[in-house]
Amino acid sequence: MITLQNTARRGFSRWIFAWLVLAVTGGVAAAAPVPSAMEADSSGWVDVMPPADLNGWSRVPVPPGGELGKQQWHVEESGKTLVCDGDGGHDMLLCGREFGDAVFHFEFRYTKVEGKTGYNSGAYARNSKDGAIWHQAQFGDGNGGYLFGETPGADGSKKFFTTTKEVKDGRVKPAGEWNTLKITARGSSLTLWVNGAVTCEVKDCGNPKGLVGLEGEGYRIEFRNLKVKELR
Repeated sequence: MITLQNTARRGFSRWIFAWLVLAVTGGVAAAAPVPSAMEADSSGWVDVMPPADLNGWSRVPVPPGGELGKQQWHVEESGKTLVCDGDGGHDMLLCGREFGDAVFHFEFRYTKVEGKTGYNSGAYARNSKDGAIWHQAQFGDGNGGYLFGETPGADGSKKFFTTTKEVKDGRVKPAGEWNTLKITARGSSLTLWVNGAVTCEVKDCGNPKGLVGLEGEGYRIEFRNLKVKELR
């Protein structure tokens, strides 16, 4: 005969088992990596990797209006990797084609230097041609994974934004390892996805379209699979 006491014991045992599973796995099922947009659907992507002479891309100093350092960007002979040597100052390398609602997919890794710290770079979406309006995905060595920048406000003036306080897990891997990121721009929203999960979202982007690009800021970094997919 099943008693209420036995039923309660079985219920408690199930609860303990479920708790132990979550403790051991860390809730893996809930935090399973989500495929990138390009992995989920490989159709409709435009390759925006610059040619060897960087034609169609332009360097913009940071901050805008400053002086550019020496050329620090080049495409490797294979044509599959864009490299920033990190010795030409602080700049943006911007693709000359404007995009509105679109996904910008790219992969990167820093060249690890023993004893060196503070790795710093980023990627852009919906930037103005002069770099005065900028929306940046920030990533360092095992840190970052947030969005910040200066976007037009409702009154037309620029306003600064950052999601640093919202991001608890930036998901960026250490220097020397490849990372996969994507910035999705749709309407007034910008969403950043890093290595399998969304890390943050900005809902008041004031620029309906603009340029995608990459940042050079003193560290050697490689980029590959620079792709854009326009959203309909």
